[in-house]
Amino acid sequence: MGEGAAPFDPDCRRCRRLAAFLDAVGDRHPDYHCRPVAAFGTTKPRLLIVGLAPGLHGANRTGRPFTGDHAGILLYRTLHAHGFASRADSVSRDDGLKLRDCRITNAVKCLPPGNKPLPAEIRECNGFLAAEMTAVPAAGLVIALGGIAHAAVLRACGLKAAQARFAHGALHALPNGRRLLDSYHCSRYNTQTRRLTPAMFDAVFARARHLLDT
Repeated sequence: MGEGAAPFDPDCRRCRRLAAFLDAVGDRHPDYHCRPVAAFGTTKPRLLIVGLAPGLHGANRTGRPFTGDHAGILLYRTLHAHGFASRADSVSRDDGLKLRDCRITNAVKCLPPGNKPLPAEIRECNGFLAAEMTAVPAAGLVIALGGIAHAAVLRACGLKAAQARFAHGALHALPNGRRLLDSYHCSRYNTQTRRLTPAMFDAVFARARHLLDT
């Protein structure tokens, strides 16, 4: 594993604010997952997708990244269209969906209040992402969904923010021959305001498929 890397801990409670918030949400929704959300997909992926954090009624409910909320609708539909997923929707952890040569994770593994993790919480969780990055082979590709995910990937690789600026569609070099491809996050806000259109998102994954296949 890389420097600072740590295997995923499903019982992690290092961030007191996040742990307390999960407890409070769990009291209101006892059937929700309300724990750190593990990555989902192939164990040695050529494509690693990094989001921000679990959504309140999405991954925090279902226990699978981008499952059960609006952001996941576009993500899994696009993954299926480009051959990275066995079906176009993700409903629950036991729905039979399989990812192909692809894995999905988040920069922060626990639900943050207001979907806004603090900088210290992002740093505390970065060791888990660093460990996940080691499974991506040389010439593999990471897609960062949003600026926070982009910065977390750089930190996990030991790079400084100034070495690669976030921009939708931008491609950056990472250590060991891997590459980082940026996209706006597929959140409800971004898609409803048309900051990110389905065509723009599809173009990112079409490029990812091309980069991996050539």
